[in-house]
Amino acid sequence: MSLLSNLRPSRGSVKRRKRVGRGNASGKGTTAGRGTKGAQSRSGYSLRPGFAGGNLPLHLKYPKRGFNPPKRKEYVTLNLAQLVYFVEKYGLQEVSPEILAEKGILKKKKPFKVLGVGEWTVKVPIKAHAFSKSAIEKIKAAGIEPQIIKA
Repeated sequence: MSLLSNLRPSRGSVKRRKRVGRGNASGKGTTAGRGTKGAQSRSGYSLRPGFAGGNLPLHLKYPKRGFNPPKRKEYVTLNLAQLVYFVEKYGLQEVSPEILAEKGILKKKKPFKVLGVGEWTVKVPIKAHAFSKSAIEKIKAAGIEPQIIKA
């Protein structure tokens, strides 16, 4: 039976601290393993963040004044399966960004795109800023014409 008083760390897992600057006989005397002269041999030295050993640091290589990728329209996307769920849950008579925003599903400011994951099983008209090709095919297969809203 092992007792708390007998517990020890496993052999070789705990190393002794290196005592530097305790005379030349210790093997780490005089310069204490720091070499001679230079900033690294002095106390209080610390490498500043971003220093690249004399090379041009990364933060100076990149262009200044902001990186502006080409502007593209970002849509909030919803799948057909999600829309069918919301139509059945809230009993919606039509699907449009205004109605979805009213129910707290969308935010009013961003355009809305319908993706074609799932099936359009409800007979409800649908309006959006954009549709994927597969979504258009599935909605038309259900006998409904999708309406594209100009943003």
